[in-house]
Amino acid sequence: MTLHPSVAAVRVPVRRTLTGLRARGGRATVAVACSGGADSLALASATVFEGHKLGLRVVGVTVDHGLQAGSAEQADRVVAQLAAMGVDETLTARVDVDAASGMGPEAAAREARYAVLEQVAEHLEARLVLLGHTLDDQAETVLLGLARGSGGRSLQGMRPSFGVFARPLLGVRRDDTVTACLVERLEAWDDPHNSDPVYTRARVRERVLPVLEAELGPGIVEALARTAGQLREDTALLDDLADRALARARRDGGLDVDTLTGEPPSIRHRVLHRATLDAGSPPSELTRDHVLAVDELLVGWRGQKWIDLPGPLRALRRDGLLVIEAP
Repeated sequence: MTLHPSVAAVRVPVRRTLTGLRARGGRATVAVACSGGADSLALASATVFEGHKLGLRVVGVTVDHGLQAGSAEQADRVVAQLAAMGVDETLTARVDVDAASGMGPEAAAREARYAVLEQVAEHLEARLVLLGHTLDDQAETVLLGLARGSGGRSLQGMRPSFGVFARPLLGVRRDDTVTACLVERLEAWDDPHNSDPVYTRARVRERVLPVLEAELGPGIVEALARTAGQLREDTALLDDLADRALARARRDGGLDVDTLTGEPPSIRHRVLHRATLDAGSPPSELTRDHVLAVDELLVGWRGQKWIDLPGPLRALRRDGLLVIEAP
């Protein structure tokens, strides 16, 4: 029997991701995060199929954020689906989303989810935790970054892998995951948050991208994802150059002003951003305006006393050094 193209579209990248685990020897464990939506459900099914062929132990994990009525029942339903597919073990984790964290509900839920999945991976000694983000998710992320004007780092979108996490489906369209579920008779859950216009990502998905496709022609999703990949390569190079520049500039008590001033702006700004984070500034509060203000201590020096930074911190010049410290 010929394999349906959408099922193949999901299984092939999963196979590529998992093959390296077998090569490292032993019966490795891989965890797959599943919400019950089409993307993660198709991913879980493909992971069971490909993982068992490779002799891997597959654990299905569902995270209950407790943000919707009936979330516990939905988690139970996902566990039953995972068990029916043939996973070796199922786990359910309940997380508390910190509404007072200063982040929006989406970001706070994401942070809580990744934290608990890292704990699960450690507990299981899992080589990988697979996430079900697709090409469409990548395009939405790039478009949101563009709208925020937050630079190349935001436009590079989601990474294919980081730490213990991997995203095998970043090159797969959402239409394929939905179709794969239909073909395999997997009943996918439609998360109401995904179409709730209260959430920015939902508006991008339901309104903005369809307009772009209609007005600019098909292929917008692929083009945005392709841009992310290209920018990821450029950002990796610039980050490496910034690491070297930061190492050259380090002195006891601060960073050498002359060394930093001789660097190109794109490298210098990265160095200042990283040095400020290293000093303890919260990433969510440090903006480009802060970095540019610190840069003025180097290239626009007029005897300024200091620059106030989130933390609270201060950046100032002292004896030929740029110093970032608590006030």
